[in-house]
Amino acid sequence: MAISDEKLKAIQQQIKQGVAPQQETVKTFLQWFSAERRGFNVVRHIRRELHRYGLTTLPDFEYQYIYGAISFGTAPAGNSDVAADDPTHRLGRLDSANKVPVSIAPDATLQQAITLMMTNDFSQLPVMTSSREVKGMVSWKTMGYRLALKLPCSKVRDCMGHAEIVSIDASLFETINAVAQHDCVLVQANDKTICGIVTPTDFNDQFRRLAEPFLLVGEIENGVRRILYGKFTSKELEEAKSPGDDGRTITAVTDLTFGEYVRLIEPEKRWKKLGLEIDRNEFLAKLNRIRDIRNDVMHFDPDGLDPSDLMALREFARFLKMLRDLGAV
Repeated sequence: MAISDEKLKAIQQQIKQGVAPQQETVKTFLQWFSAERRGFNVVRHIRRELHRYGLTTLPDFEYQYIYGAISFGTAPAGNSDVAADDPTHRLGRLDSANKVPVSIAPDATLQQAITLMMTNDFSQLPVMTSSREVKGMVSWKTMGYRLALKLPCSKVRDCMGHAEIVSIDASLFETINAVAQHDCVLVQANDKTICGIVTPTDFNDQFRRLAEPFLLVGEIENGVRRILYGKFTSKELEEAKSPGDDGRTITAVTDLTFGEYVRLIEPEKRWKKLGLEIDRNEFLAKLNRIRDIRNDVMHFDPDGLDPSDLMALREFARFLKMLRDLGAV
């Protein structure tokens, strides 16, 4: 019995006996299924397993912070739980939204604020009197404006500006505008404490991690099309079409899906048309791996790709480039 079966069965029994199951982090929960991230196929598999045991997670494991806690409960009757009710990507998925920021008191000296900002390489500091009470934000900008106009600025309260506060449940994409307008936002947890701070740098890092796989997948698809272009008849291209997709007309390689590229060159007689002096089975195995990774990439996931999957994309893109550079395609 797999560890996931053991865990879910035990949780099912606890709930039946009226015992509240222990909370787990999303990270630990994923490890029950030998997974490190919430890719499309992983999420679909876990939802099916939860449904099999009549369970659900609160909050939904797909949208909770990776190190955040989830509880287990009984799934509502008739709910297959194969898809989340609310697919919105929330701010709470970001690491920075879950790290309590360094703050400073309003009566602290300007020198204290400057020292904190310099030693931590911060551009701003929340001005707070408690974990829930925000008075404003002090930054190089707010200090610079006051000092340039020779206005009093000996205490932090003299130099602070507005602090924009957003809920940890806010939409990830809607928050982009707030960060652009206010330079940063403070993140408020459900218990009203300030649990994080999100800056443009955080968004830049997040979207850089997401952009690379998209770009690599595009480069690989173009590289594969170049290998296939002009090698097959219209009939052969049509025969590569997925079964049951009769309504779609295939007239060129660009009309094929990634999976159909594999179907096209799986027969040895078609593989020989490529004129590549490389191992057919190994090449097809790599293509199939890339196809699976591509499915995860196209289903946007703030967790990003597993490092091994990202490496697989980089290596295959590099391999295709080498074939082009050598004139093999």
